[in-house]
Amino acid sequence: MKKGNKSIPTITVSYARKGSSTKANILGMRQMQERAYERRGEQYLLIKSPPASGKSRALMFIALDKLQNQGLKQAIIVVPEKSIGSSFNDEPLSKYGFWADWSVEPKWNLCNAPGTDNGGKINSVHAFLNSADNILVCTHATFRFAVDQLGVEAFDNRLIAVDEFHHVSANPDNKLGFYLGQFISRDKVHIVAMTGSYFRGDAEAVLAPQDEAKFDTVTYTYYEQLNGYEYLKQLDIGYFFYSGPYTDDILKVLNPDEKTIIHIPNVNSRESTKDKIREVEYIIEELGEWQGTDAATGFQLVKTPDGRILRIADLVDDDPTKRDRVSSALKDPEHKNNRDHVDIIIALGMAKEGFDWIWCEHALTVGYRASLTEIVQIIGRATRDAPGKTRARFTNLIAEPDASEQIVTEAVNDTLKAIAASLLMEQVLAPRFEFKSKNPSSGPVEGFDYGDGGYDPEKCNVGFNHETGQLQIEIKGLYEPKSEEAVRICREDLNEVIATFVQDKNTIERGLFDDEIVPEELTQVRMGKIIKEKYPELDEEDQEAIRQHAIAALNLTQQSKQTENGDTRSGSEPAANTALIDGVRKFVNVRELDIDLIDRINPFSEAYAIFAKALSEDSLKQVAAVIAAKRVRMPYEEARALTKRALQFKKDRGRLPDINAQDPWEKRMAEGVAALQRYSAEQKAAEGNGGDTDV
Repeated sequence: MKKGNKSIPTITVSYARKGSSTKANILGMRQMQERAYERRGEQYLLIKSPPASGKSRALMFIALDKLQNQGLKQAIIVVPEKSIGSSFNDEPLSKYGFWADWSVEPKWNLCNAPGTDNGGKINSVHAFLNSADNILVCTHATFRFAVDQLGVEAFDNRLIAVDEFHHVSANPDNKLGFYLGQFISRDKVHIVAMTGSYFRGDAEAVLAPQDEAKFDTVTYTYYEQLNGYEYLKQLDIGYFFYSGPYTDDILKVLNPDEKTIIHIPNVNSRESTKDKIREVEYIIEELGEWQGTDAATGFQLVKTPDGRILRIADLVDDDPTKRDRVSSALKDPEHKNNRDHVDIIIALGMAKEGFDWIWCEHALTVGYRASLTEIVQIIGRATRDAPGKTRARFTNLIAEPDASEQIVTEAVNDTLKAIAASLLMEQVLAPRFEFKSKNPSSGPVEGFDYGDGGYDPEKCNVGFNHETGQLQIEIKGLYEPKSEEAVRICREDLNEVIATFVQDKNTIERGLFDDEIVPEELTQVRMGKIIKEKYPELDEEDQEAIRQHAIAALNLTQQSKQTENGDTRSGSEPAANTALIDGVRKFVNVRELDIDLIDRINPFSEAYAIFAKALSEDSLKQVAAVIAAKRVRMPYEEARALTKRALQFKKDRGRLPDINAQDPWEKRMAEGVAALQRYSAEQKAAEGNGGDTDV
């Protein structure tokens, strides 16, 4: 790492490359697709599976069966944006062993049709419903407008398949979510919902609890997917902090030898230089000498100092003739398997969800993204399996809080979001946890490996199933879920619960910076409140069981990481694919594991250690001061008066008052400054000029 580059040490996960997730069965289905197809008879089916795991084709198999064998009239495939419509182009499935091909009449793929979503495309949907054809593909927007005009009853006895389902929300203002609720209430359609994100990024519920309970869920984890790849063995995730313009530091993390997608910041964000065209030019200039534009593709040609020609796709330029040519060249099916077709893609608001470039080795994103869902989607751009591609990485370049600045709330907030995302992503990339209560009747379970010593009836054991990727952990005093729904949540949705927990601003601030925090206040009170709000229909015992399982999963991931970090520092290299498992086993062996012990661990303790390494002492103090100031509440006039005193203090002493000062008057003046800054930020936000202040 170059001097001056400050980073949260990379999350590194290694996998076994067993090839199981890419091998097809006799029907041409990969592992995830086969699992989903087994549930094809369900009326309401939710498929949770990572980007690049084959959800589009899984839906083709299921939809064809529903049309041929389950008596449905038609299938309507709904995607978030037009570019993703290409995922449902014709596929010769019979060539690989299936009993039918996937075929969409060109006029019924409305993602390719001209016109607006609320214009002629609604008439096309109406015409399709009255036709004898089977399959329609359209955007979420077109579908919303069509339902608005035609009514839910017009879609009776049809399959509604919603791709990228995390766009849906139970919030009444979300039209797609509202209409899906109506479809479920009417109960005369089949619904297949698919998402690669596991959770929404804003902690909003995707569906109302009573509606979600009707869905049968198929979950395929990141661990299963990556562990079953043929080539990709290692995934790295890093957060890098910079000061000054990001363009000065981008080449510290950009390796021209890696196939890379660069997501530059939105022009309205504080990371942007406000000139997106110049930002692209600067990146190109830093990479080498511009040689012109390729006539066929529109790619920029750049000669590196070592004489190599880089082919760079610019998706930032707003000129439609240029961008459309570049976009078409990237989608050209003839070059899908050509590694040398393009080297670097520079994008703004594009090349994320549904974008398929198997050769991408590095997803480099400038500025923290407000949504954890978006981060998962961006990481998914680099996790395709491809020949010769053994390592992939995601890098987030974030502005460091500057101790010399007066207002650093946004920078602090982005840093907290990075911590939240790193905690969550470690959880998402780990094997699936299965917790069992330890009691005298406990014993080994077939298919699980309990380590060199085998199963010990006197201790809490950790078993690992190498085929399913499940990590079975025994804990004394653990509540077991009783209802079917609670069992499902503990088995399938712990990542969603953890996502909600780490997105809670007060939780992460106190977990990181409150020295007096009692861990139980986070693990029992805060998590307990979140569970009650998220699953109000469950009884208290089931809510407590879910809370215990979620906290155990989060803490065990953090503690095992801490254990393995200690081993790595001492020189022993953990075997690929076993680091987390070994870490959990060591943690369990060192301490007899019970739920009280887990509740007494602050799940943010390891994150704080990383945070302290990642930022300078001054920046870390500034972060702590800003967070401490958020707890200060005083009237506006008092804050204004104290700020005047603080300015006089600065004039006399050459510095502003320190909110952590021992002197109570100096501390109070600093609190006044912080309170006035907050009032100013709130006023700007109310006027529509403020930034996102939620973790």
